[in-house]
Amino acid sequence: MTSFWSLWVIILTSLTIVLITWILFANRSRENPEAKTTGHVFDGIEEYDNPMPAWWFMMFVITIVFSIGYLIMYPGMGNFQGLLGWSQESQHDKDVAAAEKRYRDMRDRYLAMPIEEIANDPAVRKMGMRMFSNNCAICHGADAKGAYGFPNLTDDDWIWGGTPEAIKATLVDGRKAAMPAWGGILGDQGVADVSAYVMSLSGREIDSAQKEAGAKHYQTYCVACHGADGKGNQALGAPNLANGIWLYGGSLEQITHSLRAGRNGVMPAQKGLLSEDKIHILTAYVYGLSN
Repeated sequence: MTSFWSLWVIILTSLTIVLITWILFANRSRENPEAKTTGHVFDGIEEYDNPMPAWWFMMFVITIVFSIGYLIMYPGMGNFQGLLGWSQESQHDKDVAAAEKRYRDMRDRYLAMPIEEIANDPAVRKMGMRMFSNNCAICHGADAKGAYGFPNLTDDDWIWGGTPEAIKATLVDGRKAAMPAWGGILGDQGVADVSAYVMSLSGREIDSAQKEAGAKHYQTYCVACHGADGKGNQALGAPNLANGIWLYGGSLEQITHSLRAGRNGVMPAQKGLLSEDKIHILTAYVYGLSN
């Protein structure tokens, strides 16, 4: 906050407190035996000019005194941080440190145990679900079933491998997939032929001549990553093209687009965001989704 706006807040807040205090005392009614009513009469009913109850008046006074004390001790007057030096950041750090101290021993105990052993532990799943919600759900969905371009984590189709070691490696270092754009190399007809052939790998019927032409291109350009049978290669992050599960859609138009323009998927590394014990628990949770 700039000095100008800080001063503006201080002046406005001070004037508001002074004004409220003046209104409270200036309008404090006292009993007047000579004028017991305000003079207002409605339907034969007169309005008495009774003073504000003492307890009510004192509540306002206490509130004003409390607000002044609060603004002296805590932030509230522009850039003035208060005499206690309290801040949201310091309170957050204090709470996080307390939580770390409270749960660290428990997480260290799980860190020493195999992932397969703790994957279905109710306490681990509860902690893992919270971590997944905070760090993974925005891409993979709250139910972990993925979305367009983001893998489903609840089935047994894994692009980079579904073993505990492979899942942890994905979480720790992230993944970066690179499907080259083949449009410039294959041309329109070549892309159309290979797209049709890729569709045939998952059992769909296509023209035999186009399948034969596409197969030749596939064996030249695609077999190194996806394999001769189209079942992919988890070491390279090359998806299985024969199981009917598609990361970017399995229609002819979507497969053609993937071939022509390529795909570049990125799974961000979590090692700078989560501690080792948290990644271990999150790995167990993800592993347990399909096991």
